[in-house]
Amino acid sequence: MSVQELSSNHPLNSDALSRPPEAHALPRRILCVFPRYEPSLGSLEYAYDITGALRAFMPPQGLLVIAAALPAGWEVRFVDENIRPARRSDFKWADAVFVSGMHVQRRRIDDIRRRAHKHGKPAVLGGPSVSACPEHYPLFDYLHIGELGDATQQLFERLARDCSRPKQQIAFVTGERTPLDEFPIPAYELVSFDNYFIGSIQFSSGCPYRCEFCDIPGLYGRVPRLKSPQRILTELDKLRACGLTTSVYFVDDNLIANRRALRELLPPLIEWQEKNSFPLSFAFEATLNIAKYEDLLQQLRLACFTTIFVGVETPEEDALAAIDKEQNLAMPIVEAVQRLNAHGLEVVAGIIVGLDTDGPDTAQRIIDFIDRSHIPMLTINLLQALPKTPLWDRLAGENRLCDDETRESNVVFKRSYEQTVECWRECLRYAYDPARLFARYELLTQHVFPNRRPRPRPPGQVTPKNIRNGFMMLFKICWKLGVIADYRRIFWAYAKPRIKRGQIADVISVGILAKHLITYARKACAGKLNASNYSARLK
Repeated sequence: MSVQELSSNHPLNSDALSRPPEAHALPRRILCVFPRYEPSLGSLEYAYDITGALRAFMPPQGLLVIAAALPAGWEVRFVDENIRPARRSDFKWADAVFVSGMHVQRRRIDDIRRRAHKHGKPAVLGGPSVSACPEHYPLFDYLHIGELGDATQQLFERLARDCSRPKQQIAFVTGERTPLDEFPIPAYELVSFDNYFIGSIQFSSGCPYRCEFCDIPGLYGRVPRLKSPQRILTELDKLRACGLTTSVYFVDDNLIANRRALRELLPPLIEWQEKNSFPLSFAFEATLNIAKYEDLLQQLRLACFTTIFVGVETPEEDALAAIDKEQNLAMPIVEAVQRLNAHGLEVVAGIIVGLDTDGPDTAQRIIDFIDRSHIPMLTINLLQALPKTPLWDRLAGENRLCDDETRESNVVFKRSYEQTVECWRECLRYAYDPARLFARYELLTQHVFPNRRPRPRPPGQVTPKNIRNGFMMLFKICWKLGVIADYRRIFWAYAKPRIKRGQIADVISVGILAKHLITYARKACAGKLNASNYSARLK
């Protein structure tokens, strides 16, 4: 699952919209339900038996902003079904049920609609999936299509007047978007950060590039919209006030979509970190050409950015040109990864199998890239054509879109379907062979982590509760990876010297990731999971 999909729920500012008298006169109870994700390389699903209360990667921005944007006097209840399912009592409490999600959550989205209807409550759907494909959701009562703005106000006015289910579906389409900097701060107070690995924040929306397979420009535009640096600091203050003590993911589609804006953000962010004793680490997504900008890399390091997701897609230069990903050709890809590593940035890479340029040697080229780049975590997926992308339009014109739900992808590949799926399996098996995976994490902890900015232990982390949780996770990791797992010798070769040196955090973080990645890869290669996060195939 790509980070673009993970970051596509965009917020709203109700303060910038006039609230009608009806909204105050008839307060409503709104149940916001976020659908569960299917297992993916990025979900950490197969480490939850280790992580205790940690049950999801990060809270969804979109529904938390909607919760903050509701008219004054309305009550709201938020349920993330990655943490727990919405209960019967939740649906009975609500006047209406709000849902938002991505294509990958389509079945779960519709299941929430079914449960809302079972309790006689209107179901309202917004977000990126319905904005791209409203025809996928014919049974929802209300659709919110497009980004948040005037359509959102119209929806609130309708519910204020009448919260019963309409006789037929009603769609509200955004004509005027709300400026990003005027959006309300997400209602972080509605979640417990004990349940999330990382917090989330949004600085910009949109991306100037036109990668053939990506739907971000079609949904959110090519001219990035921005929040002010001061607004970002205010949101960080709220995240801390609501209990976050670990890391924050900038969910921007491309953090360097506007390099000038990023250069204006980083100095205040560095000052905020220094003033508050470096309370948080940051992660983000950007195009690989960020490696060209030494000044940005230095500033990112000073601000304690530690992880970057980049869409490498393929190490083959002709393939990058064919999918309009020339920004990855600004310098040799491995050199770009090394530059990022030199500034303390762990690289997580997206890889796509099934491009038109793939051939018999594609798997070996991807394997060679894994060996040369030493990237520990790579999200390797079969190509899937998403609506509102140039790829969708091209394949539709070539009659190469397939709606056979027994297949792993909706693309009719240039190579045979069987060859393409086997290429994907070969890459996944190689990448997540336990010995190779731990070897790459060995290089990461030895040669990348030391390049990060030295800083004191973040405030609020050393508490009796955290110490107790840490030792419990360490015990479970040592048991499950060091005793039960068939790769226990490989685990101990990595863990023993670090435990002796007191580097417990490295053992815990790598142990969690390794258990999930190895388990996921084995299940996927055995045919128990889909080869694409967007596949409609039932498992």
